[in-house]
Amino acid sequence: MREEPCSECLQRRIESDFSNKLIFSYGVSDSGLPFSSSAVVQVADPKVEAASAEFILVCMPTHANDCLAKYVDEYFMDNPEDSHKEGVGDIIASASEIIHHQAEVGVSNLTDGTASLLNKSESLLNGSRKIILAGLRSRSSKCSHSSRFSCSRIISALTSVARVGISSGLVVEEFSSDFSSGSVEDHVLCSLSLLMEGKASGRESLNFLNLVGIPSFNEDIFPGCLRHPNIAPILGMLKTSDFVNLVLPKAPYTLENILHYSPNALKSEWHIKFLIYQLLSALAYIHGLGVALGNICPSNVMLTDSCWSWLWICDSPWLRSNLTSENEECAIISSSRLGCFIAGCPSQDLYADLKLSPSIDWHLSFDRWWRGDLSNFEYLLILNRLAGRRWGDHTFHTVMPWVIDFSIKPDENVDEGWRDLSKSKWRLAKGDEQLDFTYSTSEIPHHVSDECLSELAVCSYKARRLPLSVLRLAVRSVYEPNEYPSNMQRLYQWTPDECIPEFYCDPQIFCSLHSGMADLVVPSWARSPEEFIKMHRDALESDRVSCQIHHWIDITFGYKMSGQAALDAKNVMLPSSEPTRPRSVGRRQLFTHPHPTRQCATWKTGNSSNRLAVHQCQGSEIVSEKPLLPQTIYLQDLEEAAAFSEHARYLSPLYCYHPKNNADSDDISSVEEPASESSKKSVSGKPELGNKKEVLSDIDLNYLLDYIEVDDESSMGYQELLLWRQKSYHSRALSEDVAKDIFSVGCILAELHLRRPLFDSTSLAKYLENDILPGLIQELPPHTKALVEACILKDWRRRPSAKSLLESPYFPATVRSSYLFIAPLQLLAKDGSRLRYAANFAKQGALKAMGTFGAEMCAPYCLPLVEGPLSDTEAEWAYILLKEFLKCLKSKAVKSLVMPAIQKILQATGYSHLKVSLLQDSFVREVWDRVGKQTYLEMLHPLVISNLYVAPHKISASAASVLLIGSSEELGAPITVHQTILPLIHCFGKGICTDGIDVLVRIGGLFGENFIARHILPLLKNVVRYCIDVSSMNKPEPMQSWSALALIDCLMALEGLVAVLPKEGVVKELTEDQSCVHVTVLMQTNLEIPVLQVAANYLITLCQRIGPDLTALHVLPKLKELFDELAFSPETANGSGSVGRALRFAKSKLDEESQMGSRMDLVLLLYPSFASLLGIEKLRQCCATWLLFEQYLLRCHNWKWEYTGESSRTGAENISANRPIFSKASASEYNPAKLLLNGVGWSIPQSQGVRGAKNLIAQKRFYNLHQDPVERHAASSNIRKREPWFWFPSPAANWDGPDFLGRAGGLKDELPWKIRASVIYSARAHHGALRSLAVCQDESTVFTAGVGPGFKGTIQRWELTGIDCVSGYYGHEEVVNDICILSSSGRVASCDGTIHIWNSQTGKLIKVFSEPSADSLHLSIALSSASKINNDQANMLNANSLTSGILTSAFDGSLYTCMHLLESVEKLVVGTGNGSIRFIDVVQGQKLHLWRSESVDSGFPSFVSAVCSCGSDRMQVDGAVALPSWIAAGLSSGNCRLLDARSGNLIASWRAHDGYITKLAAREDHFLVSSSLDRTIKIWDLRRGWSSEPIIFRGHTDGVSGFSVWGKDIISISKNKIGLSSLSRSADEGRAALGNTSETLHARSRNKKLVSAIKYKYSSLLTSISCRN
Repeated sequence: MREEPCSECLQRRIESDFSNKLIFSYGVSDSGLPFSSSAVVQVADPKVEAASAEFILVCMPTHANDCLAKYVDEYFMDNPEDSHKEGVGDIIASASEIIHHQAEVGVSNLTDGTASLLNKSESLLNGSRKIILAGLRSRSSKCSHSSRFSCSRIISALTSVARVGISSGLVVEEFSSDFSSGSVEDHVLCSLSLLMEGKASGRESLNFLNLVGIPSFNEDIFPGCLRHPNIAPILGMLKTSDFVNLVLPKAPYTLENILHYSPNALKSEWHIKFLIYQLLSALAYIHGLGVALGNICPSNVMLTDSCWSWLWICDSPWLRSNLTSENEECAIISSSRLGCFIAGCPSQDLYADLKLSPSIDWHLSFDRWWRGDLSNFEYLLILNRLAGRRWGDHTFHTVMPWVIDFSIKPDENVDEGWRDLSKSKWRLAKGDEQLDFTYSTSEIPHHVSDECLSELAVCSYKARRLPLSVLRLAVRSVYEPNEYPSNMQRLYQWTPDECIPEFYCDPQIFCSLHSGMADLVVPSWARSPEEFIKMHRDALESDRVSCQIHHWIDITFGYKMSGQAALDAKNVMLPSSEPTRPRSVGRRQLFTHPHPTRQCATWKTGNSSNRLAVHQCQGSEIVSEKPLLPQTIYLQDLEEAAAFSEHARYLSPLYCYHPKNNADSDDISSVEEPASESSKKSVSGKPELGNKKEVLSDIDLNYLLDYIEVDDESSMGYQELLLWRQKSYHSRALSEDVAKDIFSVGCILAELHLRRPLFDSTSLAKYLENDILPGLIQELPPHTKALVEACILKDWRRRPSAKSLLESPYFPATVRSSYLFIAPLQLLAKDGSRLRYAANFAKQGALKAMGTFGAEMCAPYCLPLVEGPLSDTEAEWAYILLKEFLKCLKSKAVKSLVMPAIQKILQATGYSHLKVSLLQDSFVREVWDRVGKQTYLEMLHPLVISNLYVAPHKISASAASVLLIGSSEELGAPITVHQTILPLIHCFGKGICTDGIDVLVRIGGLFGENFIARHILPLLKNVVRYCIDVSSMNKPEPMQSWSALALIDCLMALEGLVAVLPKEGVVKELTEDQSCVHVTVLMQTNLEIPVLQVAANYLITLCQRIGPDLTALHVLPKLKELFDELAFSPETANGSGSVGRALRFAKSKLDEESQMGSRMDLVLLLYPSFASLLGIEKLRQCCATWLLFEQYLLRCHNWKWEYTGESSRTGAENISANRPIFSKASASEYNPAKLLLNGVGWSIPQSQGVRGAKNLIAQKRFYNLHQDPVERHAASSNIRKREPWFWFPSPAANWDGPDFLGRAGGLKDELPWKIRASVIYSARAHHGALRSLAVCQDESTVFTAGVGPGFKGTIQRWELTGIDCVSGYYGHEEVVNDICILSSSGRVASCDGTIHIWNSQTGKLIKVFSEPSADSLHLSIALSSASKINNDQANMLNANSLTSGILTSAFDGSLYTCMHLLESVEKLVVGTGNGSIRFIDVVQGQKLHLWRSESVDSGFPSFVSAVCSCGSDRMQVDGAVALPSWIAAGLSSGNCRLLDARSGNLIASWRAHDGYITKLAAREDHFLVSSSLDRTIKIWDLRRGWSSEPIIFRGHTDGVSGFSVWGKDIISISKNKIGLSSLSRSADEGRAALGNTSETLHARSRNKKLVSAIKYKYSSLLTSISCRN
């Protein structure tokens, strides 16, 4: 019988066996009581305060017939001296070595391998060779579990990484260290990496590939020395006198957790199949050893963080016993003995009166409780276990209700003191008013924001018994014993949480183990904790509580957890913010119907026996000892209870059955499956390894790539699956036990789809007796249903084997290829080895071979490897892996999977080789190509900027600055201003490095003088003004420090820009204003001294730049007030300077040795410098107080002017010589002219190296600061001529000073989107009207279609970076009415009645599509139309422009009118002139099906004028992308049709507009937006039906010719105006915000129509407008 000790006994045993090196966390029990033979433990490490890795320790009692005990004993029999050794390090051996030699040379050939064996044994610790020999010799000790191999071989194969030894803390520390470091199986992964690199890898890689089905899964295997990746790793088998302790790593989840708390974690059917494939792979290996696993259920499927599965094997019969009788074996597994097995255990009498059994049958327990045979306490424990709660686990502890408030002694005859069980404790503590307020004001309506029993509450309840380290982690980091409630009444009032069972059964909880914390005081009506526990328990079992406890069950476990009932009970929980994230804890709703009231029973506890007196409840009074209710009422209650029990039968799931339940069990169990020939040969000790070696020797990288390759064809259909099922009848399972495992897998597969168990005791009995399957099976998808039915066949002989299931067409090729790629990553290896393997395999083409879907499934397992700290070598592997995923994934997957990983890398502080690699121009351009610039700007660009001010590292900052400079020109001026310039300025005062300021300067030099003058300088001036205002206010010290630092950064940026601007520009922008910025700063008396010093130095630099004449003219007069103030200050007269306000901020940007001491030092800094620059005579003429200054300088600094005889014109060159020693080092180390690209090893970005003269001129200015003014003016003029854009208004015009402080990073959503756009550039695109415009995914290329020479359709390709037409397509004979950019191979589709597919790079025609009879009619129509069009008409786009051209003539129904691309499947949906819809496969180059119009409006030929579709984001199992769910077609008559995308059936048709529908767009699955020439935009909510009233946007004065949906806004085009409408507004508020005049939206040019590319702030929205004077 299996012993299940109490948690106290188990904890004592573990502490004794492992010398307190293991910390007991909690017991792992299958029952509701704290009895278990397994525990979650942690290795004690006094050096580490944080929690270490958790392990599961399984204590297995040893018996004479136990296979595991015999296996371990055989080792110690060969090593008798080991039991007396003190050093346990000498008695540890790897169990894999026991059979390693068997796998190499075979059992019967030991003599040939003796030398190798001895050589290997020398590397092991003492006794290892004897373990190997014991394992080899044990082949003769057979047991009943396998007819193929001995138990020792089986155990060795399944515990290959385990260490065998004596239980000791040192042993655990050793393998815990190996596990944490990843060295357990690292050699296997290194061998696989060598195979990927084409190097000699040894046999370990080939043996592992054989385990995972390469070349195929083999049931006639020979036990190997490697662990299967889907079998839970047993790290140690440690022996004591009576037990063998198995130690395994604790997985964070089980499949039971996923099913109960986060079923959406298995995101799609593909993920379910992938999980089942893993389980079958492990079972195929186990079954190949000749044994069955047994007891397969969701709780025994462990899941790692990435949801990789491990099968729990510790409950397998071949580990537990070696009995020959199958019935006896099952009896041992199913029965256990609960109790305390250590003498003197304080828990000896705590649970003596409980009637719970180790196994839970809820139906039986409910029936016993309802009738009064089971106590409330025991029944609640069962509900807790069903809900997944674990006694002792503080994060998910067993919960009990508070039933009294402890104010008075509980008395059933008195209402006072009893808790209202119809309300939650949370509701009682918070009050209805507060809960209603929370529900009404929360963004997500809810009443309850926390668990009904939190970890904080549990640890506070048990504070007197828990270690202080636990309290510091869970309650408060600073231990303060007085903060914990001191008595029960205070504890009840303090907490909004429910109670724990210890307060009903364990008096020890009141006794404190800590010297500073007093015992928890029991109420005054109890004399001792023991008496309180008894009285508290009696209150729980009282009639009053028994009549109300069902209300509490409804709230905590029942139907009041969801729906209207939860709302009425104020019990709405805050839902999880990440429903697809796996969780190990949560609130499971057990019941969906109201819980029945108990047939009230009072549970009496006495000293000698338990007495049960049955009573009926009527209110709170005890009526009689016999039932007084009428018999009919009792029967009604009984019927209600039976119906409730029937509804909740899923709470007792069954995943296996015993043969005695089967009517045919005698016939089935008596059949013994004969062993195969290979099995017999293996048992005889002569395995055939020769053929296997020949197969394995052929496996190389090319073989793996061929195996992993996924064809484009979809997975097999339902008929192929049925055919496989017929064939599978012949691949019988090895034994009935093996067939039971297959049955269990079928049940699990069904439950994953149904989200409830397939079988319970009743349904399973019906199936086994009458062959009636549960009705739930009809809800399964057809493919899954076929496989489940095959797995659960009543005749076990006909069930398929695990190998047959793995090879079935149920599993698509992507599952197999992904499994091969991912399985090695799940070995217990180092992250660096995992990264090396994944990068090498991906680099060789594995991701490309498995297809985009397979690569997307592999990404979550690989990308976390690149996010942590990496060495330089590992960073190279990570870079390779990221680039491979960029190439192989679709853009949507790149955005959701790869981009977050890149974000984490860029967010890391400090130096990272990988970060620097990602900041290179080449990588960023690949990102642009895959996801577009807009996604880059939203997700990565702010993080690039953050590397310039968030603890910037020198190398990372240099790389980020080069990237920002190099990408600015291609991004364009508007985006550069708002996404780079503004965020960098927001970083002023926040630690921005000099590289960040250099970015501003270099971008200014790159774009030219106008850019600096219009965009950068106004912003910097505003910063200066705002900082000055802050300094004059009574602001907190942090604000003052920030303003001083921001001012210094701003002045440094100005100094750099001075070097870039021509002399005239400096004078105009910085000195001709009413006040010079530098002088304004110097005039402030309340600024920090270092700020004044910086301003003075940079003012001198500015004056040197403009020369003495301009300085005397523009600067010196502004300094008069400053000179007067300094000349007549008391310090000047006294000859001493007072130190200004204390400097309280970092001075990293200043040389500390040369800092000014007081404000008067400005005289020393300015006067000699200006004397050197202007000449002393001119300075004295301009400065009336020169005598006072010179006397002060002579008296205090021993300075006087010395005539050098040189002209004052050359004074700039003598400033350094004439400036006092104080100023030699006063200039900042920041040099605005230094080249960032020199000396750091980075290559020049392409944008700087190949852009031509524009860049060269800008860089030339950095060096030729003193070049001839004429030459500089010519260069400046040249730049102005080349600048094609004009950006107005400047962002500085809307500067909001106080908001500057709150910004950090300048993210996209900081400011509300305003329709404040201006024309960036205008160009003449076509001779005639512009008909269509399309933007390429790279957001830099635009295609325009319009009327060309001869009234033929022409298409132009424009590059926005230079606003140049780079190519075009001229193959159309008619006006082009639509353009569509195809996502594959740079092709473009254009429509002029026919569809032309052509190459966008070369302009070469690829394919023309047309409908029958279109060619002949098209020509005649074109000729007749052309004869009627004159030049004025061709150059005009009036209000009804869309009715001109081919749309005004007698329209041919066979002509194409519009088109829409289904990007996921590369198909065009094309509208026709007769209202039909044609599908075209652009990849295959062929027309597909045609959906013909069912009706045509009489009198007017209605054609399709707009098409759109909406698709689902859910993935299909075989990796194919889901097709759209519907297609909408807008007609020229104003009608709209909705068609089923799969069948073409008409879903709905309605009158959408009163005029021509110009465009349709689907923002979501249920939203359709339409525009029309009737001047309206309408939003249709398809969930409410098309007959309901739409949201209508009016206000357009002309017909709406088109629109674009951007976020929650609609930007519309109406003649020459642009409108902005918000989807978030109601219909009354949703009027379009239209521009008042066309002058602000377009450019005029001599009555010619222009194309204006309008680029809005923070967006890449492009549209076209055409206007007429």
